[in-house]
Amino acid sequence: MRALQLITDRELALSEVAPPPLPAAGEVQLRIRFVGLNHIDVWGLRGMAFAKRLYPLSVGAEASAEVLTVGPGVTNVAPGDRVVPFSALTCGTCKACLRGRDNLCENVGGVRGFHVNGFGQDITNHPARLVVKIPDAVSLEDASCVAVAYSTVEHMLFDNAQLEPGETVLVQAGASGIGTIAVKIAKSLGCTVIATAGSDEKCARVKALGADHVINYRTDRFEGVVRKLTAKKGVDVVFEHVGADTWQGSLLSMKRGGRLVTCGATSGPSGTINLMQLFQQQYRITGSFGSPLSAVARALDRIASGVRPVIDTVYRLDEFRAGVERLEHRDVFGKILVAL
Repeated sequence: MRALQLITDRELALSEVAPPPLPAAGEVQLRIRFVGLNHIDVWGLRGMAFAKRLYPLSVGAEASAEVLTVGPGVTNVAPGDRVVPFSALTCGTCKACLRGRDNLCENVGGVRGFHVNGFGQDITNHPARLVVKIPDAVSLEDASCVAVAYSTVEHMLFDNAQLEPGETVLVQAGASGIGTIAVKIAKSLGCTVIATAGSDEKCARVKALGADHVINYRTDRFEGVVRKLTAKKGVDVVFEHVGADTWQGSLLSMKRGGRLVTCGATSGPSGTINLMQLFQQQYRITGSFGSPLSAVARALDRIASGVRPVIDTVYRLDEFRAGVERLEHRDVFGKILVAL
């Protein structure tokens, strides 16, 4: 079978490898159909795994698949089912896992495509407890955006920021994979959505998704525009994932008692905060990484209800690097997929 492997940092090769054995007890064997690209793939290609890993390593942390066969004792899925595999190899037995907070697993075995072999191969085995069935109304393409991107947004907006209908939310980098999802979800709740983007063209496209106001952060100080749009009150929620370039402006865009949730730092990891501003304004700032398994199921249900992800381009497996490079250069609107 084919496997797109990272041979060493930044060196990819499309290889012919032996398929996996039949699934063991508690496992399923999956035929991968689509892989979704994310910044975790950019980090992985650069060698930023933050843990030891062995090469060669199959890439791809987010996928949709079909079940080929199941191992002994598996009852939650059957051959022919379409599923989303959860990327993090959580233990399922620690306190966090038992409480449904899988992304805080105390004994996680790594993230597929980042620390251990990923989904960029035709066939793979995976723990059956870490797959979620895809509703009939959801395509395999849309489902391949869920395990990392869509579920991250679901977790950020609802588990962490506790977004409510009718609130005002600032979505940073609204043209990105998770930004487009956040815009669409917030609008589906009747929220007022203010978004930022890096060009007039992207601003127009984000506006077409339903955002009420879109600010070109390269030509305007977005925090000043936000204050004007909200009559100097600020927004209820800031959806932050850009990092250093937008951090200070994001803080200044919040209303008193506002909530900021962040899951990324693509422009740099360092930021400062005025502690008096923090406690006087009673901000609530929450870090968010990944999502619990329950958010994957909720995300699929939300897509089935009509709030679909935005897909930019679908590449072939041997074009994986081209997709990652577009992410690196922010030359993307929505999600980039790879078809197997």
